[in-house]
Amino acid sequence: MNKRERVLAALEGRKTDYVPGCFWKHFPPDKSKGEIFIREQIKFYRDTDEDFLKISCDGYFGWPEECLRNLEQPSQLYHMKRLGTDHPFIREQIERAKAVASLIKEEVCCFYTMFCPLSYFRLQVGWDKMMQCIRKDPEAVKYACSVIAEDLCELVRGILEESGCDGIFYSVQNAEINRFTYQEYRDWVTPSDRKVLEYANTLSKYNILHCCGWDADEAGTVNRIEVWQDYPAAAINWASSVDGMDAGEVCAFFGVHAAWGGFDNRKCGTLYLGTKEEVQKETRRLIKNAENFGYLLGPDCSLPDDISEERIRWVLEEARKGGIE
Repeated sequence: MNKRERVLAALEGRKTDYVPGCFWKHFPPDKSKGEIFIREQIKFYRDTDEDFLKISCDGYFGWPEECLRNLEQPSQLYHMKRLGTDHPFIREQIERAKAVASLIKEEVCCFYTMFCPLSYFRLQVGWDKMMQCIRKDPEAVKYACSVIAEDLCELVRGILEESGCDGIFYSVQNAEINRFTYQEYRDWVTPSDRKVLEYANTLSKYNILHCCGWDADEAGTVNRIEVWQDYPAAAINWASSVDGMDAGEVCAFFGVHAAWGGFDNRKCGTLYLGTKEEVQKETRRLIKNAENFGYLLGPDCSLPDDISEERIRWVLEEARKGGIE
């Protein structure tokens, strides 16, 4: 099997000759735009020799709609307008993904990172303003998210039809148990979440759902993960260290053929602190616990900026031996 064949087989729940893996971290602001980003993204792939690539959307956090730039009252959200297909926020991401994919597409599968609509809203206005608006007028925020979702579908179309990416890496967030009740999330957030993901699924069968747990961990809480249980995707990338589920439990819970993850991404985790022997022992343990379904090694979420690529190579080297603990 080559890298592409191996990853697509794993996403379909088929047996592979060894367990593939992919890790990622954010790029600093001075390397998050233009040609330098393309070079850094490819360099990271080459330095780690990972089995597939998650292309970052660094430099495109937040939603650049005029209403959100000076948002004071949720009633203003009813005046939100779509950015449109040709807006730089959309076109630049498509062209950047295309530039990255064109350099390695023959070697590996590529997946482009995108946030759910409410996260783009939050990244633009901040946590406090998001919660103030949604508590005061949830329908206004729901409307804003529906507008963002329409534009995100255009971004999805460009990524999957123009750039050469195999799927999207769709990050859903904001579901901490102390933020919304189950019904609030399903009523206010799920419609826009699913609109984008379901559209992506009409264009590719290899989209990946990232159930993000980074903020839940920082806040000392966990995700109400059941709000995402019926979100359709080829594989689930989840916060194992935050939400306390192993790969088998994740596959059963979501009804998918494949899980991607398992490594604690925090600075207290084995990947960051452990010796080479400890990291490779953990690699064997994760592989052994995931023998009966599609599995891909990776982190719960973005790795610390200062982690060495060598540590990622330790994982991939061990996986390629085909051994288990």
